[in-house]
Amino acid sequence: MQLFKALQPIQVLSFDLDDTLYDNKPVIAAAEQAMLQALALHAPQSRGLDSDFWWQQRKLLAKTNPEIRHDIGRWRLLGLEAGLLSLGLAHAEAGNIAKLAYAAFLTARTRITLQPDIIRLLSTLAQHYRLIAITNGNASIHKMGVGELFEFSLQAGPDGRMKPYADLFLAAANRLQVKPGQILHIGDSHRADVLGALSAGCQAAWLDHHQSSVSVLPHIRLTDVQQLQLLLSH
Repeated sequence: MQLFKALQPIQVLSFDLDDTLYDNKPVIAAAEQAMLQALALHAPQSRGLDSDFWWQQRKLLAKTNPEIRHDIGRWRLLGLEAGLLSLGLAHAEAGNIAKLAYAAFLTARTRITLQPDIIRLLSTLAQHYRLIAITNGNASIHKMGVGELFEFSLQAGPDGRMKPYADLFLAAANRLQVKPGQILHIGDSHRADVLGALSAGCQAAWLDHHQSSVSVLPHIRLTDVQQLQLLLSH
């Protein structure tokens, strides 16, 4: 753990989820596959189309409605519907099949198993700090089995614009009735997590998986999330 800025007293630890508490790549890969299988089952016209086709549909939507990016679940759902319409399905049928395909995606997307050492870490930290989650994604702390350790989870879209916008951090501080500076946010994305937290006045801990060089420093840099245990000795 590298300390770049003196830490102020911390009351709350805020966790990003994807690629901070677990490797998100295989989760998303499985979810995409589940989505494609559901599409192939209910819309045979889509067979042979890969994830990139559906990503292009979302990109087209974002060109006309940039704000949709802040709610990735709704963005994906509407992208599915748009893609099905482009394949010639009627509007009602496209909407229904899009919902089925998105449900298949979300079921696999939220099937996440945390490693035992991560659960132990969270359990230990919860004895000393209030824990929350702030995510741009749609993973569920409750489906991970650690919901009881967190006070709540805020998600981009339903709860505000995605990180690095300050919305979610400020909403968390308001809900917790603490100052933003009393929150230490931990995340793997320098842009979303570090810049987002700092812009909201929070403290930032960057889980730097790739030893990257950046111009804006967090308060602390971690190479392993387990290094958060060192906070307990401060």
